[in-house]
Amino acid sequence: MLPTKRKIFTPSLQDQRHQFVFDHVRQNKPRKVADLGCSGGSLLRRLRFLPDISLLVGVDVQGELLTSMKYELRPLPSDYLQPRVNQLRVELFQGSVTQKDSRLRGFDLVTSIELIEHLTLDDVERFSSSLFGYMSPQVAIVSTPNSEYNPLLPGLAGFRHKDHKFEWTRAEFRSWALKVCCDYGYEVEFTGVGRAPPGQQDQVGFCSQIAVFRRLREGDRCNVWPGNDAEDLPYTKVASIIYPSLRDSNHLRGFLLCELFSCAKTLMTGSFVSVPLKILWSWSPKISELCESLSHLRNLLMDQPKVTLSQDGSAVIVKLENQGQDEDEDADN
Repeated sequence: MLPTKRKIFTPSLQDQRHQFVFDHVRQNKPRKVADLGCSGGSLLRRLRFLPDISLLVGVDVQGELLTSMKYELRPLPSDYLQPRVNQLRVELFQGSVTQKDSRLRGFDLVTSIELIEHLTLDDVERFSSSLFGYMSPQVAIVSTPNSEYNPLLPGLAGFRHKDHKFEWTRAEFRSWALKVCCDYGYEVEFTGVGRAPPGQQDQVGFCSQIAVFRRLREGDRCNVWPGNDAEDLPYTKVASIIYPSLRDSNHLRGFLLCELFSCAKTLMTGSFVSVPLKILWSWSPKISELCESLSHLRNLLMDQPKVTLSQDGSAVIVKLENQGQDEDEDADN
């Protein structure tokens, strides 16, 4: 296990690995993301704040970790006060990464951070088949320790963790990754985190080596696991967590009311203000993004107790009297 008496990397090596994934997701905006071997869920907790992810899945063999994690991944009070624009569902599954579960197929991104070194070499082959042949994500990010860096780690004898079955050199990791590309139709880039001291980077490489796999065109792929009409579901679902979203009509109505009153105050000429729907539509970019049309906007507002439609339905009439008190009551509710 890595020495803990003094800090070797700042930020920590784990933080650097997770930041690498975070930056990739922020730049490439995958919608469906899965983390294999999610352990304590620190990567999932970081990724859940990115607005473009709609499905975030964690898989681990240790059920007790997942049970604890599901409480840590619950929506925060701020998630209800300021709901996301897009929907987010977080799901946790207990199972082995060598198993093939159809619910993990078709993802945009699958990560495996410091996982494969905990597998036997036979299980690494099963893992490769499951991840690249069966799940077949658009992108996969795999990291593992670089054994060439180990002599630079003070106090380290043997592997970095007692559960590691192996630790690869850069050449061994590259050999495995290129075979994956040949077998399953991917291309790969190599990088890493945890730089060596000045003058030693080329000699020993990164402390944690990373391969970013990208799937090639369908016609270039081989050894891909065929589709199966009968679903294979070996994983046990531990949790499914839904985050509040403006795509939900109740949250959307609350948001629209807040925007309506804000717009009405700028037009205020008395206790009652008439706000044309066209003006409200252009008031906030989110309104036109979330409402399909003016008629949809009208339907969302027409049943609200504090809002009255004009006779021709082209505007809403808002009562602003004692509005400060009303807003306090809304916040409490």
